[in-house]
Amino acid sequence: MKKWLNKTHYLSMTRLFLLFFMLTNFISCVQTHKKSQKIELVFLDEYVLPANQIFNNTKIGGLSGIDYYDGNYYLVVDDSKLPRYYKAIIEIKKKAIIHIDFVEVVFFKDHPYYENHTLDLEAIVVNNNKITLVSEGAINKNKNPLLFSTNYNGEFLFDFELPTNFLVSHEPKPVHNKTLEGLSNSYDNDGFWTAFELPLIQDGDEPSYQKANSPIRITYFDKKTRKATKEFAYQLDPITKPYVGDYNLNGLTDILEFKPNHFIVIERTYQSEKGTQGNTINLFHAWIEKTSTNTLAINSLKQTDFIPLKKELVFSFDTVKNKLTEGIIDNIEGITLGPILENGNQSIILISDDNFQLFGKQLNQFLLLEIKE
Repeated sequence: MKKWLNKTHYLSMTRLFLLFFMLTNFISCVQTHKKSQKIELVFLDEYVLPANQIFNNTKIGGLSGIDYYDGNYYLVVDDSKLPRYYKAIIEIKKKAIIHIDFVEVVFFKDHPYYENHTLDLEAIVVNNNKITLVSEGAINKNKNPLLFSTNYNGEFLFDFELPTNFLVSHEPKPVHNKTLEGLSNSYDNDGFWTAFELPLIQDGDEPSYQKANSPIRITYFDKKTRKATKEFAYQLDPITKPYVGDYNLNGLTDILEFKPNHFIVIERTYQSEKGTQGNTINLFHAWIEKTSTNTLAINSLKQTDFIPLKKELVFSFDTVKNKLTEGIIDNIEGITLGPILENGNQSIILISDDNFQLFGKQLNQFLLLEIKE
């Protein structure tokens, strides 16, 4: 009997040990998985280009999108009367922006595609000798949003087929001036990600003070088929500061896929009565999980259950206002991967759209940050 008890005790202890070992490994794996999602963004430097500078008979301003490719920077201008992009060199040394030199301006004109649409250009990506852009169109004039590609000379090559709920023919129509705002090359270089600034009417409402049910659509377009093949919902944050004045808005201004299925997302809150202090700019890390819902075939997110992208606030420019020109964080609308820094970490660069100073003092602001993982 004693022998049998000892044997039973031994087997029980062995099972307990194995169970403990398996649980420990499981918890470790879960913690490692969670840890792997974490990133840190560190502010490094700011560079402000003086307002109203002229380059090749054009005013530098309205910089709504930026991309870094082959050592050069490409900056698209939000000017529907004279749509264009600039090519520039941004010199970065020892985690600082030393100098910015504009070297070329290219116009989008003299083609039926441009004449038949409204080029309200918001973002730019350069790849494989092509320039790809998004336009918000002009919904109030029955002009569709656009995703299209050109060559380096701005000559039209082709466009992409947008989902029907992005178009003015859809009922309800998208919200005017709140459509395609963000654009990123996919990390694997096989497609593009686009993002809306605000929800479609059938999907949700604009964020309000301390309240938001505001999913916007982040859509993947395949470069070969030139069609959307998948899409995910991203929940905008509410406005966190009490309303002042007549215009209080939070929306997405750009996205960047910095590793597979992981994005840095810019959310911009603007409050008109606060003047130069009217912008609140937050950067979020968002990522796709296996459980994230592909929303491409869903017509109304209000009427359908779905799982949005996971998101986490990783940087608020409110924390570094004392390091910025006159304590201003301006209308940040563009983001790109920059060069690899001397310590081996990836840099990112953000830019602001100064609206050509039409609404008062604004800055052509370039911001350098570092990604730590």
